[in-house]
Amino acid sequence: MAKIKYQFNTKSLAVEPVRESFWDKAKRFLRVVLAGMVFSVIVLSIGYTFFDSPKEKILQREIDQYEVNFQFLNDKLDLLFSVVEDMGQRDDQIYRVIFEAEPIPRTIRDAAFGGADRYEQFEGFNNSKIISSTQRRIDELSAKLYVQSISYDEVFQMAKDKADMLAAIPAIVPIEKGTQRLVSGFGPRIHPIYKTLRPHTGVDFTAPTGTPIYAPGNGVVTTVERNRHGYGLMVIIDHGYGYETLYAHLSKFNVRVGQEVKRGEVIGFVGNTGVSTAPHLHYEVIRHGNKVNPINYFFNDLTPEEFEYIIEVASRINQSLS
Repeated sequence: MAKIKYQFNTKSLAVEPVRESFWDKAKRFLRVVLAGMVFSVIVLSIGYTFFDSPKEKILQREIDQYEVNFQFLNDKLDLLFSVVEDMGQRDDQIYRVIFEAEPIPRTIRDAAFGGADRYEQFEGFNNSKIISSTQRRIDELSAKLYVQSISYDEVFQMAKDKADMLAAIPAIVPIEKGTQRLVSGFGPRIHPIYKTLRPHTGVDFTAPTGTPIYAPGNGVVTTVERNRHGYGLMVIIDHGYGYETLYAHLSKFNVRVGQEVKRGEVIGFVGNTGVSTAPHLHYEVIRHGNKVNPINYFFNDLTPEEFEYIIEVASRINQSLS
């Protein structure tokens, strides 16, 4: 049974029952609803501010797990970076040394990539730093692995060509009994004409005119000429792999330009042409355009004792023959 409300009528001085209109009831209902909504908003705001909902707790646990996984991933990346660095060092210091190839420059192994906007998509989140850092490290590792993969492809190809390379490297003395015939080594020597100390870019082997001169490795003859700068009759062989050899002061040629020669094949004969004070062979080894000490390439047909002897003779500062 509904409760009846009463009010005192000041005009009739009597207590009369209150009669509410529809709008009065509606207003009272709306006030109650509004008060309930305000109270609910306040309660919910306090709840969501200071307390996590079950769903938020689940999401927070997932985020914490992701952070742990990212840290674990970075630990693995540290290990992979160390492995790749070790691979690079072995590649440069062992494999490429064996095949006499230049090491990969550090600027290429550590080449920069991308730009600052590459990782903008990861910005604006609570864990942006670790996410973008991890992605950057993955990209760096991918770049290093790509460079290393290309390098190994080159090393593999060099390994396939190893037999050809070993046959091409000028690895024997180019004249018979060369160790006993060596009279002047590589480096500063006294010029026989000017009597001053000048760079001697090869080694001199004394021998009678007409003594055979042998190709120290496989190659292609690129020069057969009478040189006007002191070399006299001269032959140059391109052995490939960055190697060339030069033979000066010959008395006679036994090859022509473009001819392929094999190690041990006679290419000419000792003479006394050009700026020369006696019959001899002036022999040079050129590596990637730089003249290097030929003594270091006599390892294929000398005993340790002979090699030690030739090193000692070549180190003497004496007068060259040309």
